[in-house]
Amino acid sequence: MILICDCGSTKAGWGVLKFGAVVEKFVSEGFNPNFTDAKHIDTLICNILNNLDNQSVTDVYFYGAGCGDELNRKKVKAIFKKHLPKAKINVYPDTLAACHALFAHKPGIACILGTGSNACVYDGTNIVECANSLGYMLGDEGGGCYIGKRLVHDYFLGLMPEHISVKFEQKYHLNRERFLKKVYQGEQPSRYLANFAKFTDDNLEDRYIRNLVGEAFDAYIENYLMTRGMVVDGKVAGYEVAFVGSVGYRLQGILFQRLGDHGIQCVKIIKNPLDGLVRYYRSI
Repeated sequence: MILICDCGSTKAGWGVLKFGAVVEKFVSEGFNPNFTDAKHIDTLICNILNNLDNQSVTDVYFYGAGCGDELNRKKVKAIFKKHLPKAKINVYPDTLAACHALFAHKPGIACILGTGSNACVYDGTNIVECANSLGYMLGDEGGGCYIGKRLVHDYFLGLMPEHISVKFEQKYHLNRERFLKKVYQGEQPSRYLANFAKFTDDNLEDRYIRNLVGEAFDAYIENYLMTRGMVVDGKVAGYEVAFVGSVGYRLQGILFQRLGDHGIQCVKIIKNPLDGLVRYYRSI
């Protein structure tokens, strides 16, 4: 039995394959080993495995946010190995999940726009170049956390138009002191901030919201694609560009527009990689 996981900072998608057939798919709480302690990760993984026939698991293919770092991969692998000592454990960065889900064995530029953001060049087998993601405090342009921070920033500083500020207040009832405590002392601040990005979904007809989201996507394109040399003068030499992630998927109308403004054609946007990963492992 094969266990496949695409784990983001907010949620994780799991798929179970048995003799090449999908026998189960489900969603759980996600984690990022950069911000989540090992004990909590252990509890999450233990709870997942306890709900499965874990003695039949022969292979684990885990793709995770924060797992571009070798120490984090070793940490997650050790936790799985503790509960599945006989299984073969494979831990990969979430960028590779995007590559496998979007392109399988073909080359392309895989772009991630979820809670966080990233981009990489994939040659059909390996990632040959990856953007230097700086995480939610200094980077993640275009992602849910970035958009959420912009909204809350404008709300508290009085930069948000009054009619939108009223809606924002009615939805979240924010108190500055409690908000700051959750951001600077709470667990998973990136997840907390990203929740505010959902406010854009119901207010896309408003010019302020559309401009804010558009500027966030411009920052992503300019910082992750243009300046990295992945896209030069709006052209992608020999590579298709595709996106994965809930934020890019939900706000794809604005994303397509901003990509077009930079002369970039996007061939595909998918909400999450799990279905693509399942297809990938059924094909090999």
